[in-house]
Amino acid sequence: MPVIDHRRRRFGIAAGTALLTVTVAGCSGLGRSAVGPVTYVTERDAVIMVNSPSVKGCHQLAPAGAKEVLNGTLIDIILYRTRDCTGPGTTYVATTLADVNPPSALPWRSFSTVH
Repeated sequence: MPVIDHRRRRFGIAAGTALLTVTVAGCSGLGRSAVGPVTYVTERDAVIMVNSPSVKGCHQLAPAGAKEVLNGTLIDIILYRTRDCTGPGTTYVATTLADVNPPSALPWRSFSTVH
């Protein structure tokens, strides 16, 4: 009957997990998609979810814009008040965090990813 070396098995599992983590992290920087949703609430209180957006380019939000944004992806995003991801007044939202505008602020109209 073969003897099972539990240390070797645990090391193999740990190595496999680490490789999978590095692979997923590496893929998000290669022009693929962010893993997870960007969820936002419009000025009319509609909840919209953008699931796994591309890590490249500018992503427009609903025409009325967003007053709350939750970054549920594995990478950080930058919010813009313009539809083309330009201009002043940006906000950096790290992964798993949110931003809520006060009622007097202009809505967010687009976002880009940080990679």
